[in-house]
Amino acid sequence: MDERTCENCGVRLTGRVDKRFCSDQCRSIAKNSRKAQNEGERMMKEINTKLRHNRFVLQRHSPEGKTTLRREVLQLAGFDFRHFTHLYRTRQGNTYYFCYDYGYLLLEDEKVLIVNWQPYMEKSNSFTRN
Repeated sequence: MDERTCENCGVRLTGRVDKRFCSDQCRSIAKNSRKAQNEGERMMKEINTKLRHNRFVLQRHSPEGKTTLRREVLQLAGFDFRHFTHLYRTRQGNTYYFCYDYGYLLLEDEKVLIVNWQPYMEKSNSFTRN
């Protein structure tokens, strides 16, 4: 009978005949390695990293939940206006761009209004997700 070894570290396996890894850690390492080699998985990870950074920037600049500031402040903090999780459109036709639970509205004179997600936004018919 052939000796079975862990697909990640090569350690000799004992136990079930269909066992592929010696531990949960080796299984996890192998899965993460496969994901790192997949172009689509890498792209999703990069975009989510940008989204998380955008949320962090919005949160840091609006600790009270509603703040107006110059667009340049966000840009200098590394905010990427191309990436957002969803939109909220008001009845007046304004479009808020959200990064998870923090959003912003582009205003005149290169200003931005930062807001927190509110429960009433979920109930609105003007809510769309990307």
